[in-house]
Amino acid sequence: MMDRSDRPRMTDYRHNGSKAQPTFSAGEMKRRQDGIRAHMAAHQIDAALFTSYHNICYLSDFLYCYFGRRYGLVIDHTKATSITAAIDGGQPWRRTFGDNVTYTDWQKDNYFHALRDLTKGAKRIGIEFDHVNLDLRRELENELPGVEFVDIAAPSMRQRMIKSDEEIAHITKMTRIADLGGAACVEAIGIGVPEHEVALHSTQAMVREIARIWPDGELMDTWTWFQSGINTDGAHNPVTSRKIEEGDILSLNCFPMVAGYYVALERTLFAGHASREHQRLWEINCHVHDEGKKLLVPGARCSDIARQLNDIYAGHQLLQYRTFGYGHSFGVLCHYYGREGGLELREDCDTVLAPGMVISMEPMIMVPEGRPGAGGYREHDILVITEDGNRNITGFPYGPEHLIIKK
Repeated sequence: MMDRSDRPRMTDYRHNGSKAQPTFSAGEMKRRQDGIRAHMAAHQIDAALFTSYHNICYLSDFLYCYFGRRYGLVIDHTKATSITAAIDGGQPWRRTFGDNVTYTDWQKDNYFHALRDLTKGAKRIGIEFDHVNLDLRRELENELPGVEFVDIAAPSMRQRMIKSDEEIAHITKMTRIADLGGAACVEAIGIGVPEHEVALHSTQAMVREIARIWPDGELMDTWTWFQSGINTDGAHNPVTSRKIEEGDILSLNCFPMVAGYYVALERTLFAGHASREHQRLWEINCHVHDEGKKLLVPGARCSDIARQLNDIYAGHQLLQYRTFGYGHSFGVLCHYYGREGGLELREDCDTVLAPGMVISMEPMIMVPEGRPGAGGYREHDILVITEDGNRNITGFPYGPEHLIIKK
């Protein structure tokens, strides 16, 4: 009987099929990898190991499925190579812009065996400090003795914050699909209809359109949160089977995902009618939304935008009901992996807006249950910062004139 130690550490699934149709051009992917190499050269970094979903996807066009195994992308000054598990077969090689090595399960340290081979002679290696946990850090130090590890996460995030023309075109296509998902939500809303049925109808509409627009793409991770009544109090509350009741405050949240890129459409709605106080609060939140979009211009500081919008809420004695920041960057990110935390409309973020950034305006207030106008109010548009202002790429209507759904 063959012992595990006699089985191969590595296997080769390269050329198992042809390379997949990439999401972006070779020139775009080379631009991204060369941006990392320029940082490496300036800071005497011999190689970089990326381990997060978002950076591996951004730099290679491959989005891995974790499931308890390690993944990586090693970029040195001449090449980029994904490190993937044999369970995935040739799919990582087909999707990676660059080379691929595949490790087996036969020995516990096979991932590090691949890593050692790809980083031979490296004395200074970049890793993602915000993603590498204590266990992985210990193992890296044990497996690569004498290597100095430096942070590559922060500079890679700064690079991702400025989108290329190809990225902006990709995101713009996706916002149209989010609008389509919003229309499907409205179509499915009715008294007595469960939240999950509305969400399913929306998600199916978006997935079918993604398959039509990107026939060679992978269909994964698109979802909808549709909330009603008390469930609107949190922006990330999951879908339930609660049935819509007359007069309910509602929240649609449509999230198409294509090649690791996330966009969102979020809107406040009402079932049948809105009380006078609900409508007053809703109109105030829409006013904050309108004023916030005007502030998204190059040269504006994130923290200053947040403070100016705080003043509007405070003028209506509603600031205490605000629950989170006013918006954030869009790109390769998702609810379970990654975000560009350096570009958020919060009082503690001093990043200055610049052309090429893609950012949301999404004010929310939450009035606790039992008070007049109770519920969560949230509007959400995505805007591209231009040389002289911004361009709103969300087209779905909002406010009492459009989204009191009477059926």
